[in-house]
Amino acid sequence: MHHTLARRLRTAAAAALLGAAALTPLAGTQTAQAAVAHVADPYVGATPYLNPDYVAEVKAQAAADGGSLGAQESQVADYQTAIWMDHIGAITGDSTHRGLRAQLDAAEAQAQSSSSPVLVELVVYDLPGRDCAALASNGEIPATSAGLTEYESQYIDPIASILSDSAYANLRISTVIEPDSLPNAVTNQSKPACATATPFYEQGVEYALDHLHAIPNVYTYLDIGHSGWLGWSSNMTPAAQEYAKVVRATAAGFDSVDGFISDTANYTPVQEPFLTDPTLTVGGNEVESAGFYQWNPQFDEYDYDYAMYAALVGAGFPSRIGFLIDTSRDGWGGPSRPTGLDSSPSDVNAYVNANKIDQRPFRGDWCNIDGAGIGARPQAEPYGSASHVIGFVWIKPPGESDGDYPSGSHTHGDPHCDPAGTQTDGNGGTYPTDAIPGYDVPAGQWFGAEFQQLVANAYPALGGGTPGGGDTTAPTAPTGLTVTGTTSGSVTLSWTPSTDNVGVAGYDVYRGTTKAGTTTSTGYTDTGLTASTAYTYTVKAFDAAGNVSAASPAVTATTAAGSGPGGGGSTGCTAAYTVTDDWGSGFTANVTVTNSGTTPTGSWTVKWTWPGSQTLSNAWSATATQSGADVTATNETYNGAIAAGGDTTFGLQATYSGANTAPPALTCTAS
Repeated sequence: MHHTLARRLRTAAAAALLGAAALTPLAGTQTAQAAVAHVADPYVGATPYLNPDYVAEVKAQAAADGGSLGAQESQVADYQTAIWMDHIGAITGDSTHRGLRAQLDAAEAQAQSSSSPVLVELVVYDLPGRDCAALASNGEIPATSAGLTEYESQYIDPIASILSDSAYANLRISTVIEPDSLPNAVTNQSKPACATATPFYEQGVEYALDHLHAIPNVYTYLDIGHSGWLGWSSNMTPAAQEYAKVVRATAAGFDSVDGFISDTANYTPVQEPFLTDPTLTVGGNEVESAGFYQWNPQFDEYDYDYAMYAALVGAGFPSRIGFLIDTSRDGWGGPSRPTGLDSSPSDVNAYVNANKIDQRPFRGDWCNIDGAGIGARPQAEPYGSASHVIGFVWIKPPGESDGDYPSGSHTHGDPHCDPAGTQTDGNGGTYPTDAIPGYDVPAGQWFGAEFQQLVANAYPALGGGTPGGGDTTAPTAPTGLTVTGTTSGSVTLSWTPSTDNVGVAGYDVYRGTTKAGTTTSTGYTDTGLTASTAYTYTVKAFDAAGNVSAASPAVTATTAAGSGPGGGGSTGCTAAYTVTDDWGSGFTANVTVTNSGTTPTGSWTVKWTWPGSQTLSNAWSATATQSGADVTATNETYNGAIAAGGDTTFGLQATYSGANTAPPALTCTAS
């Protein structure tokens, strides 16, 4: 196998960083597949298919190492990893890796003895001019019109033909569509190779979606890079527009996409437990200004996915979309992992370095990272069914190399894989590549030393016995549950953090027996309630392995008198409008909503009238509509609650001609 991904970082300001109708299935086959139900989430209730080729690699390494390490390593074989269709030859297979049909035959054999549907994960990864901003993962097809024809007829068409075979109709097939492609189209247009490849990326992804979505038991997930790449608002908004542009061009439009995936083959943590507030001031500087983050407010994949959800829905995607996170190498366990908040550093860079679990010296490091560990185990709905994060997955098989560096006959050598090399951040900073020293292993080949390290540094740790690792201990029950505020339509709660032998991943808040929501903090505001009504709440903690605590002691809160559900209250708010970018025919703006009252808000609405020809294109972190010159923006479910004196910000993009005069006044109401 040759797969790898150059997972790059891009600064908000400027320069690119280093890195990051043909054959259709037979009519009879389609008829046979027509009765297959396309479920909302294929991971729920499914049995994972284990790639026998990867299982063999893991077991061979475990047998060679033996002892306690070998016992830990052998457990990795119990977890699902994706099958990479990273070159045309992968469709038929070779002497060491079985082809697509052979994999599906093995999955079908497994399904015959399974009481639940068997789920297979595939990576579709061979676009013309693939991975234009890196060398280790360049593909085999040139970025030309002839290359696009080759991609469609010799790659996508055969894959679609096999997947649509009625013999496999009872399988659930999850496909990750062309990692790195559209993120490169967003941020790396200054690179000639990316500018050339972009139209082929767009047309190729459109073609892949059209042919794969048409198969009822196939599910499509588009790669959205990771928080260290598209996390800046200056990247996120254009990214949402790029994805919407490509998907709108498909035959089924937004229905052709089941969801998105972040952190594919990367190392960014799901959560940074000790760095939760990007605007926290340390030594006179906000945490997000530290060199490691470079004013990117998205520190981890959980927050990034929620922010991207708002941007994508604002660009037109349906609210049903969910997000997968590749956790195969983002655990960051081992002795260097912080175990608690260190508030002693007075310098913001020292503060970040002391408290981040991501141990890379530079967030753009992506190749065979030294000190990394396996992350959370594959799991459906790790935060519950109400979360936009629908699953943890291992798309990059742990132990398979990201790439080699230029030496000898290595035709795909990449300097970012050289342990002795350096890379720059686009702002003059120079950093080590952080690749594991002493090795030079081509992309996709088994890298035993890396696998040993990933297992040793796994978080949660790999223990003895059963799939799920050694973490079978639930967190302690939350204590100190308190009602900290009420309005006529909301109740705000806080509690004392739980503890866990590995780490608390989040909390589920229950209103009576109904789960009201999930949060990673120790506070929650339940909105949309009825005035003058008593509600009883409890909270449960959970960890990354899926262990759930007992419930906290219950508390009862009574909402204030008001005009009905979500109405009335003792609250108020103000709104401030700022243009953040203007290119002559269009612009982006931020609106900051501040709670000017003495109690938390449950919801808010901002209205204004544009004095010119401004026309709203989209908004993020708010639902916005325009009628004539009048605009109305209301909160999303996750940002309606604003603490007294606190604020939240939403953004928008609009077009105009003539003068771009700001609205003379904004009206803000809250309840």
